Amino acid sequence: MLFKNATIYTIEQDPFVGDFRIDKGVFTEIGKDLNPKDEEVQDLNGLYVFPGLIDAHSHLGMVCSSIGFEGEDGNEVTDPITPNIRGIDGCNPMDETVELALKSGVTTVAAGPGSANIVGGTFFAYKTAGHCIDEMTIQNPLAMKAAFGENPKRCYKGKKIDTRMQISALLRETLAKTKEYIQKKESGKDVDYDQKLEAMIPVLKKQMPLKCHCHRADDILTVIRIAKEYDIEVTLDHVTDGRSIIPQIKEVIRN
Repeated sequence: MLFKNATIYTIEQDPFVGDFRIDKGVFTEIGKDLNPKDEEVQDLNGLYVFPGLIDAHSHLGMVCSSIGFEGEDGNEVTDPITPNIRGIDGCNPMDETVELALKSGVTTVAAGPGSANIVGGTFFAYKTAGHCIDEMTIQNPLAMKAAFGENPKRCYKGKKIDTRMQISALLRETLAKTKEYIQKKESGKDVDYDQKLEAMIPVLKKQMPLKCHCHRADDILTVIRIAKEYDIEVTLDHVTDGRSIIPQIKEVIRN
């Protein structure tokens, strides 16, 4: 099908009035004054065409829209350290929220566990069109979720966490144990299989980043501090107070 006279935003160049061709749901040609090839033609004069939106931090499909606890699979609030949990196993692509996101122009999301746990499990990337999450998935795993500050404190208050100091200590303990686990495995020593530490190996080997929920400036700086200590790659998500420590964040980006 050929669509003509739309205002097209390609992101790679300035918007222009032009035409595009779609075959089986895929853009096959974009340009100006395209000629019909024995196909249906629609005039989009006055309308705008944009690339699909990408949500880089989402829990879409993991918290269902209406059935309550039975459909809430965003947070495993039984242990603050759960790197062995996989977001793909908790995602229901047939929930209406996924369809609504697609209709609103969100075509790709990075989804995974919420921020209740210090280490929450793996994120993955998927397309919002479809019904089978395995067929919709682009990359799995994508990143390991981590969270700092208010959410782990609230979820484990009076149990395993009361302060930000404990959040940092438990994360450092997990990273240190993983480093030791790797060294034992690579040296040929006998080592008991540990599902949690196995899941953390790609983080220590810089094969995927630690995806860090952090709002307050002190939490952001803690992420940066731990990333330097253990030589791991991180992403800063939310970063509400980032405006107050721009020089420190820029320094990390440069390095």
